[in-house]
Amino acid sequence: MTIRPVTTKMAAMAVALSLALAPALAEAKAGSGGSFGSRGARTYSSPAPTQTAPSAAAPIQRSMTPQSQPGAQATRPASPAAAPATGGFFGSTLGRGLMAGLVGAGIFGLLSGSGLFSGLGSMSSIIGLLLQIGLIFLAVKLVMGFIARRREGQMATATPAGGMQRDAFGGMFGGGSSAGPAAGAGYGAAQAAPVNDLAVSPEDFSSFERKLSEIQSAYGEEDLNRLRRNVTPEIASYFAEDLAENARKGVINKVSGAKLLSGDLAESWREGNAEYATVAMQFSVMDTVVDRATGAYVSGDRTAPSETTEIWTFTRPAGATPEDWKLSAIQQAA
Repeated sequence: MTIRPVTTKMAAMAVALSLALAPALAEAKAGSGGSFGSRGARTYSSPAPTQTAPSAAAPIQRSMTPQSQPGAQATRPASPAAAPATGGFFGSTLGRGLMAGLVGAGIFGLLSGSGLFSGLGSMSSIIGLLLQIGLIFLAVKLVMGFIARRREGQMATATPAGGMQRDAFGGMFGGGSSAGPAAGAGYGAAQAAPVNDLAVSPEDFSSFERKLSEIQSAYGEEDLNRLRRNVTPEIASYFAEDLAENARKGVINKVSGAKLLSGDLAESWREGNAEYATVAMQFSVMDTVVDRATGAYVSGDRTAPSETTEIWTFTRPAGATPEDWKLSAIQQAA
């Protein structure tokens, strides 16, 4: 395709139009300030807050992962403990206990040859039976309550108060176990995680930092081949759409010099044959927009880098190396 020379007048008009669009391009860079991609089964759940991103992350707005149908939660059968009592008085626990007592007394009377309710021939006998059943019911309720409180106490002892604590500056694991200082500029390590969580190594953190720089640089150079080596096919398709839109507008988003300032782990997990790690990252980057034909400045700061905090999710096949991580989602910090 041959690009015709652009006259000075046309170039000036293009620059003026680009300046009019500057507010929309100010948050350019890789991701264009949006929240998109896939986090497996956790795509539509919010990552845990961290010291780098203490507020809730913006929800995923665009993803190839289908969202569960609204109201599906309501179709789940309620647990027996939460199920409402039915059947009036005799549907309640105490009512069922009284009914069982009356039936038991009747059966005993039949077996002893005294009649169905001969054992309850007087009001005092009925009241006595009711009192006995009531006392038994209260005793059972107290015992069950004691057992439940004991279990809750054991669970509270096993789980540190406040959940998993995070250290955004490379601290050691909490709770007496150590992961060593995190590698990479400003990366932190999470406290000992549940058994089903994935251990993230210092080499993994270093890989995330390198991927941040590589992805931003490839985006600024409009190098889709380099992008595809570092991101999932879904993210690559979104980036390709962004670059195509920039081309349609006649601009180039120049992104370079990405530098991680601080970061910490939000969550990590295994899911089928894939592994995921979500990290909050504060980074600086030179981010400007120029006219594609003339190279004239359109928007962005040409003298100082801009700072951004985002939540990035990486994925890789289970058991793969740190270099195999690929960006699968970007979320904006609220």
